Amino acid sequence: MLVAHATWHGGALCLWAERTGPYAARPDARDPDVHPFATRDFTGTSYEPLVKGAFRVELTLSLPTHGDHPLPSPECGAEGVVPEELRPWRVPALVLEPFPAMTLLQLAEHSADVVPGSDLRFLCLLADEAMRLAGRGQVLPALVREDGDLVARWRPVPDDPARIADLARAMPAACRAADGGRPAADVLREALSGLVDTVVRGVVPHPLLPPRRGKVPDRVPLSERWVEALTGPDPRVAREPGDDPDDLIAELDAWAAASRRPAGPLRVCFRLIEPGAAEDGSPAGAEHPRDADGGRDDGGQDDDVWRVEFALQGTEDPSLYVPAATVWAGEATSIADAEETLLTGLGRALRLFPDLTPALDSPTPSELLLDTAGAFRFLRQAAPMLAAAGFGVLLPQWAGKAKLGMRLTTRTRDGEDSGAATSSGFDLRSLVDFQWDLAIGDETVDEAELAELARLKTPLVRLRGQWVELDERQLQAALDFLRRPRRGRMTAAEAMRAVVHAGDDALPLIDVDADGAFGDLLSGEADRRLAPLSTPDGLCAELRPYQRRGLAWLVFMNDLGLGAVLADDMGLGKTVSVLSLLVHEREEVRGDGPPGPTLLVVPMSLVGNWQREAARFAPKLRVYVHHGTGRHRDDDLVRAAAQADLVVTTYGTAARDAAMLARVAWERVVCDEAQALKNSGTRQARAIRGIPARTRIALTGTPVENHLTELWSIMEFANPGLLGPRAAFRERFAIPIERDGDEAAAQALRRATRPFVLRRLKTDKAIISDLPEKQEIKVYCNLTAEQASLYQATLDDMLQRIAESDEDKRRGLVLATMARLKQVCNHPAQLLKDGSRLPGRSGKLERLEEICAQVVEQGEKALVFTQYAEFGAMLRPYLAARLERPVLWLHGGTSRRQRDELVRRFQEDDEPAVFLLSLKAAGTGLTLTAANHVVHVDRWWNPAVEDQATDRAFRIGQTKNVQVRKLICVGTLEERIDEMIDRKKALAESVVGAGEDWLTELSVAELREVLRLSPEAVSD
Repeated sequence: MLVAHATWHGGALCLWAERTGPYAARPDARDPDVHPFATRDFTGTSYEPLVKGAFRVELTLSLPTHGDHPLPSPECGAEGVVPEELRPWRVPALVLEPFPAMTLLQLAEHSADVVPGSDLRFLCLLADEAMRLAGRGQVLPALVREDGDLVARWRPVPDDPARIADLARAMPAACRAADGGRPAADVLREALSGLVDTVVRGVVPHPLLPPRRGKVPDRVPLSERWVEALTGPDPRVAREPGDDPDDLIAELDAWAAASRRPAGPLRVCFRLIEPGAAEDGSPAGAEHPRDADGGRDDGGQDDDVWRVEFALQGTEDPSLYVPAATVWAGEATSIADAEETLLTGLGRALRLFPDLTPALDSPTPSELLLDTAGAFRFLRQAAPMLAAAGFGVLLPQWAGKAKLGMRLTTRTRDGEDSGAATSSGFDLRSLVDFQWDLAIGDETVDEAELAELARLKTPLVRLRGQWVELDERQLQAALDFLRRPRRGRMTAAEAMRAVVHAGDDALPLIDVDADGAFGDLLSGEADRRLAPLSTPDGLCAELRPYQRRGLAWLVFMNDLGLGAVLADDMGLGKTVSVLSLLVHEREEVRGDGPPGPTLLVVPMSLVGNWQREAARFAPKLRVYVHHGTGRHRDDDLVRAAAQADLVVTTYGTAARDAAMLARVAWERVVCDEAQALKNSGTRQARAIRGIPARTRIALTGTPVENHLTELWSIMEFANPGLLGPRAAFRERFAIPIERDGDEAAAQALRRATRPFVLRRLKTDKAIISDLPEKQEIKVYCNLTAEQASLYQATLDDMLQRIAESDEDKRRGLVLATMARLKQVCNHPAQLLKDGSRLPGRSGKLERLEEICAQVVEQGEKALVFTQYAEFGAMLRPYLAARLERPVLWLHGGTSRRQRDELVRRFQEDDEPAVFLLSLKAAGTGLTLTAANHVVHVDRWWNPAVEDQATDRAFRIGQTKNVQVRKLICVGTLEERIDEMIDRKKALAESVVGAGEDWLTELSVAELREVLRLSPEAVSD
């Protein structure tokens, strides 16, 4: 394992690594100044492809030193060792080119085989800041002198000086340790500027200016050479004799200075209007088409003229829109300085949109006339640049929507598939007839039309009544596509791979039309299209309709030899679905004999649950539990598995015994709570993926908890290689969807995964109509005066320590602050740990007591979850005394036997009314439908985790409406973070990280705002 480090030096990212291992070794006596544990060799790691083009250097870094060797970083276990001095050490390093450097900074924190140090993690944060600034258009072009050269750069225009100051304070010393160290503010400014320049160059088209037509002049103006250098990999401006860049530099510097002044209420806006459109910009009708054949029916009128209308637009209210013609006509008298604002804005825009020059020759410019090629340049080049620079841009509704793409049609060969799914004998080796076509939306494009489009070389064409953007790259991809075989036969497996991996930005896959079983699979609705199977005779339960459809889907996927992800909501019966599959396939034994055993991998807390459920619902299944010190090994394990239908083991045991388990001929491997595999690079995930089986099933209620790469990891278990390498998945899907909300990428991901994922929700009445309602209530509590005083004192002390800490300690201090303030909100005695009395000192405890008393009075039962086992131990005797009846208590130290007894007692006995549970120990794997009340005393701040805990009660078997109460102390961090979570619920069930780790990235100012105590927090 390597720990990767980075410093910003010489305008570039410099990367090196620290070997983990014993630090008792001494430096080489022959060269005592060389860092003894440093390396620049990343061979065999995920970093290797990114550093191939880097050149080698040797840096001198001032590093903490103890004795005669540099201190290891905290990631290598240096905590607790006090450095004696800062001493220069020579370190072998790699200098990365800008684009590989940015890619590395985006991927570094997700590597499974290289640990990023705090310095590299900080630069990853800075890369995110650069992306944010560029994405919001807070960048400006510049011309600067660097080492005697004129260089075109993009510079950031931050809008929050406090955030920049916070970033400078948070910078680890190692980021600026080269050559004796530099001020953090200088390094930050240089690094942020370099990263912003890289980001913009990565998204702005190259070149910005159209190629010159006709004879090239003897001298190209400096401004044009500068614009040319603003894009592409080389920022240097070509020099010519007589160049005088001072005026251009001064003008650009003045522009940057002006951008830092407060913006006014209006901005210049550009609206592209297509030929023949009405005055209001509505689309042209079909009476003036310029179709692929180039014909016109407009009576000779030139319909190749596009208009870019100039206007003023409100910055706060974009619906305020005043055309420039109105301004020059004197009809905008209510707008102060309208003419000056318009002219000034057009002058600024000229730098980004040189085609404006003819329009600005008029003293009252109101529009720019363009031909089709010019309109295309505006769409693809000028519009993104202008929008990024803060100008308003309005485009026709069709812009960026109707695109040329591929359509795949497959037909099952006669006699090979009746469309009856599971009984047809269809599998992935079956042949299907296929045909690839080119299409725009719903319209197929034939070869003659495409050839005519290629001949016209017009980037914007009106094809069958709609305008379409076609650049040279798309046309070339389409022509290449036509040269490939587009009709024939292939196996269903080949067709499946074609669907998953087909398409790119130039020629995407826009539609798939398939019939029969293959069509059922690709539709993503196979469970609805397949005939439901009857409940197996050997299953001691009656399957619900959706479960019978789910069984048909599982059998269908099994027959095809494909892995499946059963992502049913918690409580919809994933356990009985798998058991019904095992029973069904043993009742439907075919000529090749009964299937082999199924290996079931579960969290340790679910072993007993699966044993009980199997004995209850499928008593004829032979079950062997492979766990504990007495478990079978080697040949004994192979024999025990061969004599079983279902082998149950835990994730930990499966990882330790993977080599032995791999000797068994498994029919399938099933992973319950498959989110345990979400970190694909862990030893556990790799070991379980390496156990061979004919098929695989992943069971999870939360296929995406935090990031889309978790979905990749689960899919990689179920169908290895289907979604390609993890890095390619992040580049194609995860980054565009999570960062940019790219709907096209999201649609492509849905198309690639929906055949393999069955996702059903309890709230869908079409799935289950007889499950009671769930009502979620936020219960706001006040602090007592003691709590408020303790809260403020704790906050002041911790924020001071955070502000003075370095990056290595900051994260731990933030988490500690969160924990301490949450404990104060629970009860002062939890923070003080002084064994003091509980009554009368906590508003939250008082409210909890009231809720539990109401539940008892109504003769009902409640689950009470707390994140803290120590607080649960305090609550149990207190609540039992107040309620005058037993309170059950389940936590991480509860043995499996005690756990099972507590569950049985709560479910069957009438006496216990309140079950107190540790969230981490009891948040999954339990059925506690005797309760119809759930109380979350303190928040885990991950909605997926809280929902899993709630689903202990809200699941099949529940006959009453369930009330879920979340206790929140008003005016404290609990209320504000709850509001932040509500705003972040966008990616699947949650985009918030497990626990509170995501909060550590907030600045001190942001932390102060989140954690501050409001006056309304204290009760009278």
